[in-house]
Amino acid sequence: MNLFALNIVLAVVWAALTASFTLPSLLVGFALGFAGLWMAQPLFEEPQGYFRRVWRILRLAAFFLYELLVSSLRVAWDVVTPRHQSNPAIIEMPLDVESDFEILLVTNLISLTPGTLSLDVTPDRKTLIVHAMFADDPDALVRELKDGMERMVREVFE
Repeated sequence: MNLFALNIVLAVVWAALTASFTLPSLLVGFALGFAGLWMAQPLFEEPQGYFRRVWRILRLAAFFLYELLVSSLRVAWDVVTPRHQSNPAIIEMPLDVESDFEILLVTNLISLTPGTLSLDVTPDRKTLIVHAMFADDPDALVRELKDGMERMVREVFE
């Protein structure tokens, strides 16, 4: 049984023991199960991959939430102020991610962030075409997207 499945089982057991099958109860059970599995690492053959991946997923989620907040405030400020600071452009971002799921995740995270929209992926799957609301420096924006969203997605799937 892999560690993720075992962690899910521990979360369900926690919810059963507390007689509360709610999302917060399952999340607490998942966190407690994760902590228990982390302490029991010597009992498993290759536990490092699971714990590293969970940490990277949480880091990606926190990064996305931060980017969501910052870009939402930036777009809202541009909308409510009389002088618009947007400089829209369509940019091409070379992709380093290769699998369909990684490309899907990168494009969705970019599209969910206010001010950017993924338009298309080229047929060779090497370039992502993005519409950006604030593209004063397209090269800097491409570097920011590659060093942020794409790098973190790539790290999750290493």
